[in-house]
Amino acid sequence: MNAKQLAAEKAVAYIQDGMVVGLGTGSTAYWAIHKIAERVHAGLHIRAVASSEQSERLALELGIPIVPFSQIDEIDISIDGADEVDTELNLIKGGGGALLREKVLAANSKQFIVIVDESKLVNKLGKFPLPVEIVPFAANLTINKLTELAGEVNVRSVHGREFVTDNGNLIVDCYFQEIANAKQLNQQLNLIPGVVDNGLFVGMVQQVIVGYADGTVTEMGVS
Repeated sequence: MNAKQLAAEKAVAYIQDGMVVGLGTGSTAYWAIHKIAERVHAGLHIRAVASSEQSERLALELGIPIVPFSQIDEIDISIDGADEVDTELNLIKGGGGALLREKVLAANSKQFIVIVDESKLVNKLGKFPLPVEIVPFAANLTINKLTELAGEVNVRSVHGREFVTDNGNLIVDCYFQEIANAKQLNQQLNLIPGVVDNGLFVGMVQQVIVGYADGTVTEMGVS
């Protein structure tokens, strides 16, 4: 069992009967969704909402009951991965392009659990390019403003075509190298007209579960 899978299985153990569960997106969330499906087939009764069309398709294929957001008022627990986690449990997310929906789920969850392997732990955020979701309208002007902040930015593309999010927007990856003040930068980015949201998750996590290559798992919580 790999480190991501170990962390995912530990997180899924927190899900209880009758909960509304938020499903994350990406390679680590993939393992959590599979484990949740295993528990559903064993008799666990939950309702789930997904942070991406990709995760929703996977959940439905595996037999996890997905409900429309209009049928819920809040989420009991969301489980998702991260691209970086700092010592204060702030995150960079969005490597999979679903940062906006992931943030909506996290902000509306009683408990937001992040699962990672040890490679995602950092002292300071920023080595991983920070994804920023922007509207296509006048994108070049928004990108100019982001370049003033970050210095180097790239519009994300896949197979030579601009990557488009589930919301119909673009992702700009910003190369900060080191983010001195994540809270301040989060506010600066979201004040730029044309920016929908960014991949900084500041003060949103209750618990981080880390899987290690040696087979051990540790848990870090907000003090």
